[in-house]
Amino acid sequence: MAGIKALVALSFSGAIGLTFLLLGCGLEEYGVYWPLFVLIFYVLSPIPTFISRRLSDDSDATSNACRELAYFFTTGIVVSAFGLPIIMARTELIQWGACGLVMAGNSVIFFTILGFFLVFGRGDDFSWEQW
Repeated sequence: MAGIKALVALSFSGAIGLTFLLLGCGLEEYGVYWPLFVLIFYVLSPIPTFISRRLSDDSDATSNACRELAYFFTTGIVVSAFGLPIIMARTELIQWGACGLVMAGNSVIFFTILGFFLVFGRGDDFSWEQW
C-alpha cells in the first residue's frame, strides 16, 4: 500500500511541475511556447541512470565507474535544463516571469524524478525494474 501512496504522490508532484511549465508558456502576458523545449531534458535525465543500473554488476560497491559516469551525464542534463530558460530570458526570447515559472517547474519535476528513483529503485518486490 505504501508503494501506491508513493506513486500517487509522485504523480501529483509531476502534475504540479508540468502546471508551472505550462503557466510559463501559456499565460497571455508571456504567450510563447519556447520553454517547452525543457521537456526534452525531462525525458533524457533518467536515461543514464537506467542504463547504468542495467549494466552495473555490483550494486553494493561504494564506487562504480559506470554509475559515476551516469551521475555526471545526469548532472549535465539537469544543469542544461536550468540553463536553457535563463539563456532564453537573457536573449529576450521569453520574459523573466516565464523563466521563473519554468525554473519552478524544473525544480518540482526533477525532485519528482529523484523521488521516483529513491522510492522504486531499492530492488525490493515493488520496484521499477519489474516494469
